[in-house]
Amino acid sequence: MPDEHPSPSQRIPVLVVGAGPVGLTAALALRGRGLPVVLLEADPSDRVRPGSRALFVHRESLNLLGGMRPGLDRTLVDNGVIWPTRRTVYRDKEVFARSYPPRPPQPDRPERPERSERSGANPPFTSLRQVETERHLLAACVEAGVDIRWGAAVTEVETSPDGVRVLTGDGTVHEAQYVIGADGARSRVRRSLGIAMRGERSEAFHVVVDVEEDPADPLPLERVFVYEHPALGGRSVMRVPFAGGFQLDLQCKDDDTPEEWADEKRAARWTAAVVGEKYAERLLWVSRYHFLHVVAETFTDARSRVLLVGEASHLFPPFGARGMNSGIADSAAAADAVADALARPEERLRAIGDFGTKRKEAAEFNNEAARTALAHLRPRTRLARLRQAAGAALSPLVPSCGEWLERAPYGPRHGVAGTTKGRY
Repeated sequence: MPDEHPSPSQRIPVLVVGAGPVGLTAALALRGRGLPVVLLEADPSDRVRPGSRALFVHRESLNLLGGMRPGLDRTLVDNGVIWPTRRTVYRDKEVFARSYPPRPPQPDRPERPERSERSGANPPFTSLRQVETERHLLAACVEAGVDIRWGAAVTEVETSPDGVRVLTGDGTVHEAQYVIGADGARSRVRRSLGIAMRGERSEAFHVVVDVEEDPADPLPLERVFVYEHPALGGRSVMRVPFAGGFQLDLQCKDDDTPEEWADEKRAARWTAAVVGEKYAERLLWVSRYHFLHVVAETFTDARSRVLLVGEASHLFPPFGARGMNSGIADSAAAADAVADALARPEERLRAIGDFGTKRKEAAEFNNEAARTALAHLRPRTRLARLRQAAGAALSPLVPSCGEWLERAPYGPRHGVAGTTKGRY
């Protein structure tokens, strides 16, 4: 790999915008291809990133990251947790529970009892706060020689047949052959190019609470979903462990107000009702979010010089942990396309075009899968609610009914973040 990084005045092969998990992944993938990379991030290097946000790194993402930087997948697994039990409750009745055996010992690392998996070198997932995932990705980028420029907010992007000019807030002009835009939901790269997002916004909102675990008396290491929790006025709630704590995700009703449920004192009150009084004083973060179902009109600019990835190109509800994981897949595909275009300039339109087509198809699949899951979580008809109640009543006699209640909130299993073949 090259030992020197280009100066701002030099034309560089690839510029990445945004140092979230998706942008860091794109930079890492490009360095894995032997390309020099400049990464622009609007925030300062000492930025504080609150909250758990994306918790899961799926097996497919672990495999991709391990391929970009050997050992990175193991680092994420070793610093996360893998809960061995999934449990679903309807009101006050358990309708589904499944535990997996401990994961077999892996070479050159001790067994940890909280790990489990069914097959494969990597487990099905690892669960850790997004800030921790970003920390490990950033360390890998630094080790790989990514040129990261902090406090470099992009203000304008211009394309030409030969490349891209990117202007930052300090007046610096960066010139590159290609740009990967990974600058999130309010992407300045996308907006500067006039690429619209198409879709809709749900008025329903959820409240997310991060809670520090009590190390002296921890809760069972399991993911629990409760339909119509009796202590929450029939609202559904999910508890998901992560390294050092757990996240509670509360589904509010259409006529709820944020002041009733997202205020920190109110959140502490309902947290205590779900997991016990001692956790009312252990809240780390409280937030709320509305559901967006939007996908960019195109994932590339008209001249095939800019590639959009992650939330710069799609936003959908986080069921099935589709957001960050699909963004990691976007970045891997974008790096492959750019590397191919640089190696074979005569084929560049095909390489960039294939990226745009395939990743938009993946985003549309994920968007529709999330919509299906939301329809199950927020049934709009009496018949739909009766189906769920009937499924719960029949689950002791017909296990598939409990399985349906367990899986439905996450949408279709296949194509979790990529295609109908289950690939990212």
